[in-house]
Amino acid sequence: MGARAVIFGCRGTRLTAAERDFFREADPWGFILFARNIESPAQLRALTSELRETTGRDAPVLIDQEGGRVARMRGPQWREWVPALEECERLPDRALRARAMYLRYRLIAAELRAAGIDVNCAPVLDVVSPGTHPILRNRCYGADPAEVAAIGRAVAEGLLAGGVLPIMKHMPGQGRADLDSHAALPVVEACHTALAATDFAPFHALADLPMAMTAHVVYPALDPDAPATLSARVNRVLREEIGFGGLLMTDDLSMHALSGPFETRVTAAIAAGCDMILHCNGDPAEMAAVAAAAPRLEAAARARAEAALALRAAASDADVAGIAAEYAELGQGRVRA
Repeated sequence: MGARAVIFGCRGTRLTAAERDFFREADPWGFILFARNIESPAQLRALTSELRETTGRDAPVLIDQEGGRVARMRGPQWREWVPALEECERLPDRALRARAMYLRYRLIAAELRAAGIDVNCAPVLDVVSPGTHPILRNRCYGADPAEVAAIGRAVAEGLLAGGVLPIMKHMPGQGRADLDSHAALPVVEACHTALAATDFAPFHALADLPMAMTAHVVYPALDPDAPATLSARVNRVLREEIGFGGLLMTDDLSMHALSGPFETRVTAAIAAGCDMILHCNGDPAEMAAVAAAAPRLEAAARARAEAALALRAAASDADVAGIAAEYAELGQGRVRA
């Protein structure tokens, strides 16, 4: 029997006895970490080991380590980074931007693997538009879909070279959203043709990547009645039009863009075609409800999960100091060790 189709967070820097018991019983596919879980390299390594021990297997451990504002591992123990959009805008051409972002994420991957983390929620393939909400804007790579795709490919390759699996987000594209889905449900009114030409394009170009995360956004041109995470109609667009064949996970189900009981959120997301549920805040009551509703990984979802993990390899040999030096030269010293 496969693991349960869910990724959970935890509350603190060590697991409580209750959390250990819950994770042993629930058997989640993986875990996700946040700043609240991190205080030092040694502590973080111990926590990732402790999480895996609860499942009795080498469960994936995720993090959002984009660099810039969204970085759970911070200085002085780990490198600090400028926001991705600033990174890209200050370099003069696409090739240099892609190279800088490859190097940046190769360095991030080295730090993640040293801490026992093997999945990063990046690249961000949302295309900047005039209305992009500030919570997302400077995490993006640009306004040109082809350039976003090229830079996103470099990000993914940097992570994979460092032994870290990438998750592209937020499918099918959240760049037009003018609300923060952590707090409210955005509605993107663009027509299907415009979405396909711009927002879908980077995801289509990177449809071979192993994992992707949905957007908690309503696209009336695709489905006026449900956000992408809960929409079978949008899911068909992701699979058939964009061509994504990998593991599809929800964005965090505890975000305020969604409403209703957690059992209902889980059931709707799975029925819509999501393979994996993501629940991040570590709330015990919410996690119990999610675990009760989340199915075991079976059939196509299990095959996609196994295919993703099969790409999880040891980091390639690399001169990390040399990579950092090249990056610093490209970035005019903007990496701060």
